[in-house]
Amino acid sequence: MAHPAQIKIPATYIRGGTSKGVFFRLQDLPAACQLPGEARDKLFMRVIGSPDPYAAHIDGMGGATSSTSKCVILSKSSVPDHDVDYLYGQVAIDKAFVDWSGNCGNLSTAAGAFAIHAGLIDPSRVPDNGTCVVRIWQANIKKTIIAHVPVTNGQVQETGDFELDGVTFPAAEIVLEFMDPSDDGDEGGSMFPTGNLVDDLEVPGIGTFKATMITAGIPTVFVNAQDIGYTGTELREQINTDPEALKRFEAIRVAGALRMGLIKTPEEAATRQHTPKIAFVAPPTAYKASSGKTIEATDVDLLVRALSMGKLHHAMMGTCAVAIGTAAAIPGTLVNLAAGGSEREAVRFGHPSGTLRVGAQAKLVNGQWTVTKAIMSRSARILMDGWVRVPGDTF
Repeated sequence: MAHPAQIKIPATYIRGGTSKGVFFRLQDLPAACQLPGEARDKLFMRVIGSPDPYAAHIDGMGGATSSTSKCVILSKSSVPDHDVDYLYGQVAIDKAFVDWSGNCGNLSTAAGAFAIHAGLIDPSRVPDNGTCVVRIWQANIKKTIIAHVPVTNGQVQETGDFELDGVTFPAAEIVLEFMDPSDDGDEGGSMFPTGNLVDDLEVPGIGTFKATMITAGIPTVFVNAQDIGYTGTELREQINTDPEALKRFEAIRVAGALRMGLIKTPEEAATRQHTPKIAFVAPPTAYKASSGKTIEATDVDLLVRALSMGKLHHAMMGTCAVAIGTAAAIPGTLVNLAAGGSEREAVRFGHPSGTLRVGAQAKLVNGQWTVTKAIMSRSARILMDGWVRVPGDTF
C-alpha cells in the first residue's frame, strides 16, 4: 500500500516570553489552510503532534504543555494603521481541538519580532539601529498590541541582558503595550461582565466563592487562594499531580464562564479550553520558586497562580498578566485587595517561576472602569527556522 510523502511548509520556531510556538506566514501555508476551518486545524494539530494519548508530543513540535503547544499565523495587516495581523491557535494536547478564542500574550512578543524577520514590515519603518515599533492587530480578540522591538544592523536584536523569570537565559528586552485591553472585541462586553468588582460565584457540588471576573487581556476568573484551600505559594507539581484539584479548578472555571456569559451551557466549556483563565491570589509571603530561588515577601505586591488548558502554568501567561495588572489597578477587586488595596499603576506579583511586573492605568468613566493600555516587558528568540514537515494526507 502506497503512503503519501511528507510535505514541507516554511516555518519558524520561536520562544516568546515563557512560551514557544511554530510561526507561519499566511502566504506560506497550503491553500486549503489559508482560510479558517478543518484543514487548518488538522495541519496545526499534526505540526504540534496532537492529539497525543501519551501526552508527550514525541511526534510533533509541541512540548506537551500549554506553553509549548501553540501555532501562530502572521500576514500583512488588513486593518488601517497596523503592520501585521496576528492569529493565534492554542492546540489541545490530548484532544483533537484547536482553540481560537483568545490571545497568547507571551507569543505577542514573538509576533513583533517575527513580523520584522519575515519581511512583513515596510523596510522604511525598520531602522538600521534603534527600536522598530510594530503595530500588531490581534485578530483573535480584535485588539491592538504595540511591540517595541530592538534592531541592530537592520535585524532583530535577540541577545541581551534582560532576564525574565521562567526563561533560563537572558535576551533582548521587548516592551509590549496592550491597547484598550478592558473589553474583548469578540464578546463585545464590559471589563466586568457581571457588572460587579466581586461576585459570589456558586460552583455546583463544590461551594460558593468570592470571585473577580474580568475581561482584560483575556477573560479571567480570580478567586482567593485561602478560600479554595491554598496559600498562593504552590508550584506546578502540587496542583498538576492532583486530579481532584484539577477537576475543582475546571468546575470553578466553567461556573465563571457561565456567569461571564462566555458559554451558555457547561458542555460548551470543552470547546473553549483556552478561555476564561482561572487564577488564585494571595497577599505577599516568602516562597521558593521552581528554580530554587527564594522570593521574599518584600519582593512582590501579591502572589498569583494561574491555570492554562487545565494545568497550573509554570510561570504566567502574558494575557493573564494583563488581567492581573488591570485588576490590581482597580480598588476593590480581589487582586487589588491581595496587593494591599491601594490605588496603583503597576504591580509586581509572584508566580511559580519568580516575579513579573506589569503596569496598567485604570480610570472610572461614566460609572464604568476602563484601561487605556497595559505594559510589560518580555523577550523573544528564534530557536530554528526552515520547514516543518507533515504527512501529505494530514488535511
